[in-house]
Amino acid sequence: MSYAKKVMKGVYVPLITPFNEDESIDFDGYKKVIDYVIEGGVDGVLLAGSTGEFWQMTLEEQKEVIKKGCEFVDGRVDVVAGTWMHTPKETIELTNYAADCGADFGLVLPPFYHSNTEDGIYDFFKEVAEGSKVGIVVYHTPGNTAVELSPSFIRRLAQIDGIAAVKETIDFTHTSNTYMATYDIPNFTVVEANEPKLIASYAVGVPAAFSIAFNAIPKEARKLYDLVWKENDIAAARELNKKLYPLYELQEEEPYPGPIKAVMNAIGLPAGRVRKPLPQPSKEMRERARKVMKDLGYEVK
Repeated sequence: MSYAKKVMKGVYVPLITPFNEDESIDFDGYKKVIDYVIEGGVDGVLLAGSTGEFWQMTLEEQKEVIKKGCEFVDGRVDVVAGTWMHTPKETIELTNYAADCGADFGLVLPPFYHSNTEDGIYDFFKEVAEGSKVGIVVYHTPGNTAVELSPSFIRRLAQIDGIAAVKETIDFTHTSNTYMATYDIPNFTVVEANEPKLIASYAVGVPAAFSIAFNAIPKEARKLYDLVWKENDIAAARELNKKLYPLYELQEEEPYPGPIKAVMNAIGLPAGRVRKPLPQPSKEMRERARKVMKDLGYEVK
């Protein structure tokens, strides 16, 4: 199956999923968050990803989040849907469901938990890519999966028809080496997903980014990207990055997405609560979230 070779480029938000006090999904709040980040200038959103707490949803809930998310986006920006499942067949089914809803890409983890080989991982992604209607983004997050993919192996994956990008979450050295190993492959994108390394990655040539923090600061995310890519003003980007760093630093001091939900709730965005078994943001986190956003010039509630 051949997919339309859409290329990822720019600023992408791994969206939170707002939950009510009873842990039901707040779809009115979800729409408000989607409108907020799109109006803030992002190029795309990720539905039902890790920040969206997909692992704490039923499959039916994941599908509803993807379907309604696509409806709320309404073609205004790219949509990446989290579509990883344990087997290639199930992953293809969910990816094609997302495609039929209007998603442009499916975000897929490598097989994990049970030990595997590079050939086994390659075959998994090849089968998924060949069976899917949209491009597949390889989600490389060894901190969560304990599966690390070398730059040379990612180059091998990148040459599969249907593999559109890799979302990198490790260190700048790995991201840089992966970019240098794959930049010559048409229609393939390396995407940075580690906030403190955004400027360095942009400067090397990485043309796209995911960030938890973008849920709260889409305008600043847009500005930082444009300062490097459009204005070639690294000095100004560096100064903006310094202002944003306290927010970046906050994001994983407690189990995410608790901190970003605290930040969003502090400025009046309907992020809601975190689903169990994760803990709610601590009182200290909520206080720091208010201070960080106030220091950035936001009105806090």
